[in-house]
Amino acid sequence: MLRCADVHLVDTHCHLDQAYFPEGAAAAMARAREAGVTGFVVVGVGADLGAARAAVELAHADPARVAAAVGVHPHDARMLGGPIALSELEALARRPEVVMVGEIGLDFHYDHSPRAVQREVFSALIDLARRVNKPICVHTREAPEETLDILAREGAREVGGIIHCFSEDRAFASRALDLGFDLSFSGIVTFKNARGVADVAAWAPLDRVHVETDSPYLAPVPFRGKPCEPAHVLHTARRVAELRGIPLEELARATVANVERRLGRAFSSTV
Repeated sequence: MLRCADVHLVDTHCHLDQAYFPEGAAAAMARAREAGVTGFVVVGVGADLGAARAAVELAHADPARVAAAVGVHPHDARMLGGPIALSELEALARRPEVVMVGEIGLDFHYDHSPRAVQREVFSALIDLARRVNKPICVHTREAPEETLDILAREGAREVGGIIHCFSEDRAFASRALDLGFDLSFSGIVTFKNARGVADVAAWAPLDRVHVETDSPYLAPVPFRGKPCEPAHVLHTARRVAELRGIPLEELARATVANVERRLGRAFSSTV
């Protein structure tokens, strides 16, 4: 992958579990640094708290470049109170290495956890985020109205956050922005059939836009169909800049400033 001179990026959402990167997270992050990616928000979610602990450890080992997010993915909502202890999750969320509670939300596409349980857990974890006073990373799929309604009802505006892997339309985006949430664009924005997502990426206020990979998922063009990794965020950023009609360097500067402001911490700009 070729690096663009003077472009530094933060991957606002990546999963670097050992299961996804058997050679280790360090190797994936090294490849990303070669592409100019100097910051990583590593998300730890799973059927237990193993991935959350690992994300915190990565952030602790490299605090200049790595921050952690911990939560319960809606797929695993049924595990809260079993393999996922709310008390330990809250203790992890209070760690200084953790900058967001998430990803949390609703996923009505696969329904791996019952919808009623997803709703209950989503509400409980918004409450947790308010207790620890940290922003929220929101996953929403095929549940736009309920996601927004729960965010509004549970007072998520108090902490705000990021709608990760944005895949909705301008109407959803407008309501999310009004609720105090930013919009993060993944490789989806490079897909030919993602016209609604592209429209929002071009329209959204520049100071509310982020870029991410959601690695190992949703690799952008020209890597579609292959495992995604943080280095690929460069292609997503390039596409968002193209849609907005601005230089990649301007988009990169804005998105880094946005994530640092949203998370209340700086990332190293040194490769």
